[in-house]
Amino acid sequence: MTKSPLAIVKERFGDKQKLVEALKKLATDDLFLDRANAEKGLDHVSNRKLVHLHDLLTQVKKDHGSRAGLIKAVAAAEGHADDASFVASLERFPTPRLVDRLRSAQKRAN
Repeated sequence: MTKSPLAIVKERFGDKQKLVEALKKLATDDLFLDRANAEKGLDHVSNRKLVHLHDLLTQVKKDHGSRAGLIKAVAAAEGHADDASFVASLERFPTPRLVDRLRSAQKRAN
């Protein structure tokens, strides 16, 4: 049986506020493009999305070190490692979309 997002938040972080604080520590310019609503902030995002984002940023930091490392990995996986304009175009994408592109490119390669 799958746990609810609220149960996951309570189990791993204690409450939503602690999850938001942990996410803000991870969501530096090094890993994350901040596109959240400035007035509402992360406090008004659903628990499911926050847990997913925390897991994703943690994995990117562990596997690639930074967003720049992830962009290089995507470019290499798609066969454009030497194409500076392609790498520059990837920089406008949010981190979750870059992770999806990397997974897709790795699946295509296999």
